[in-house]
Amino acid sequence: MKNYIFTAVLLFLTIGLSAQPIPKYKDASQPIEVRVQDLLSRMTIEEKVAQLRHIHEGSILNDDHTLNLEKMKNIIGTLGWGAVEGLTLEGIEMARYTYQIQKHCIENTRLGIPIFTISESLHGAVQGGATIFPQAVALGSTFNPDLAYQMTKAISGELNAMGVNHVLSPTIDVIRELRWGRVEESFGEDPFLVSQMGVHEINGYIDGGISPMLKVFGPHGVPTSGLNLASTEANERDLREVFLKPYEVAVKQTGVNSVMTAYNSTNRIPNTASKWLLTDLLRTEWGFKGYTYSDWGAVSMLYGFHKVASNVNEAVKMALMAGTDLEASSDCYANIPAMVRLGELDVKYVDLACSRVLYAKFKAGLFENPYGLPIEEYEKKVRTKENVALSRRISEESVVMVKNEGNLLPLDMKKLKSVAVIGPNANQVQFGDYTWSRNNKDGITPLQGIQNLVGNKLAVHHAVGCDLVSDDKSGFADAVATAKKSDVVFLFVGSASASLARDYSNCTCGEGYDLTDLNLTGVQGDLVKEIYATGKPVVLILVTGRPFSITWEKEHIPAILFQWYGGEREGEVIADVLFGKVNPSGSLCYSIPQSVGHLPIHYNRLPSDKGIYRSPGTINKPGRDYVFSTPEPLWPFGYGLSYTEFEISAPELT
Repeated sequence: MKNYIFTAVLLFLTIGLSAQPIPKYKDASQPIEVRVQDLLSRMTIEEKVAQLRHIHEGSILNDDHTLNLEKMKNIIGTLGWGAVEGLTLEGIEMARYTYQIQKHCIENTRLGIPIFTISESLHGAVQGGATIFPQAVALGSTFNPDLAYQMTKAISGELNAMGVNHVLSPTIDVIRELRWGRVEESFGEDPFLVSQMGVHEINGYIDGGISPMLKVFGPHGVPTSGLNLASTEANERDLREVFLKPYEVAVKQTGVNSVMTAYNSTNRIPNTASKWLLTDLLRTEWGFKGYTYSDWGAVSMLYGFHKVASNVNEAVKMALMAGTDLEASSDCYANIPAMVRLGELDVKYVDLACSRVLYAKFKAGLFENPYGLPIEEYEKKVRTKENVALSRRISEESVVMVKNEGNLLPLDMKKLKSVAVIGPNANQVQFGDYTWSRNNKDGITPLQGIQNLVGNKLAVHHAVGCDLVSDDKSGFADAVATAKKSDVVFLFVGSASASLARDYSNCTCGEGYDLTDLNLTGVQGDLVKEIYATGKPVVLILVTGRPFSITWEKEHIPAILFQWYGGEREGEVIADVLFGKVNPSGSLCYSIPQSVGHLPIHYNRLPSDKGIYRSPGTINKPGRDYVFSTPEPLWPFGYGLSYTEFEISAPELT
């Protein structure tokens, strides 16, 4: 009898326990808002603040790029955490790294809140081995939003294979200051073009199962003097109609759930501490429900750089109360629990920020699907032949031909015996900032592309001539001799950008590499003149992330192309363009100025900004609307030639 009673009681308890309802936050059938409030009500102040912080790889990696489990457990503990990244890892390393961290957050924290596993993917994931797509400036020059969607959808497959669920992309700044190094990261000078490209990239990520992040929120593209992080002065009309318009469009037309704050200040208020920007406009007016993420170190910059806060705690209050939810890189938000207990900060701001981060995690589906693809899928998803082919297609559509005097191009191999491939970018890949490599083994250089195309049909002579940064002309003689013994010269000049968190040597473009003028850097301009003086036909190709003021070159060189940073197959593409296998179809996404003194030069400036006297001057013949020049650009936004010939007949009206 006793055994019967014991068994019955045990059965009753088992049934009772199994019938206990699961917490609402774990019930996928509940509305997101209900799940957020249920989870928030269960959290301690330490757990809430942990969701507002970002773990950086340097604090949890061993020297051999493996995850240090003890360091990771000590940081996360049983609290959970907001986000983590691993930017310098190889792709397969990232897959193992993210799985281990996510597994700990799901299984070994009190509430099992998944973590945002973050990467950069401006034009391909920055993890080693990922497909390298053309840079944003090249994509913008295609004027083809569908390619933007296809690219981020393809990138998403690779990110899923690496266990990444959240990316710091796309960049949707409208840029009007061309001295700024980050010109290459934007789709161009026009808010409509940038908006459309941005919307399509966002949708590609979301449809691919990745949560994107708009960056960098604020009028970022017109920094004073072109200096990175410099302040911006802009009236509200320009803010709404130009610089912030792509953000408004993206928030209202897509399901994007995160926005990164800009480092700089607008009208003397740092964007990371701007209530008008982050709360009044973004949330109250536009209806944004997701969370905001500080650019790395931006909260600490409020007292260390901008000097608007006197100490860490004041910076915390300014950022959090303005609407900056998650802090990256700096550790100011670690002070929040003590500030709340001491009455220095109202906990309602913590709850609000935490609820937004949780909302974004629920919306991204992380509570139901916290992990990426099984590691066995990695090889099937990363750098596939389809993704490489897409990279090449984007590159093909991005090449902009701005001059082709006498139809010099395309060249006919049958009419040539030799070509010269000259210049600092002739035999060097240039992928652009926010990539994982600067090594020729990871792409095709122009020299390699030309050699592969012509085979033994032509002699291909090569010389470097000069570098991108110095005044060393010792290679000029070799370059001139190489040109003289060739029928045609392909001259590759331009810029170089860093590979993220890896190689920052000899950069002339990209984040933190701003210019005082827009002339070709180093002695590249002198090299162009020396090669031109040989009398040989010259084709000038700018492999670059930024426009250059090539006024002399426009007047003298018969054929000029902007290739931008064309991705890992860029050398094949330019060879096909030069010899007519690909018809150039790109259009300039930036107006090209005659000089830095002509800025701003964007196409849709007011009629009054283009001069009134219509009496331009030249050297030796002074005029008006610039005594020695004209207000016009070298080439305007949207300009681009092709090999196609058009005939327009007389119109007939019916």
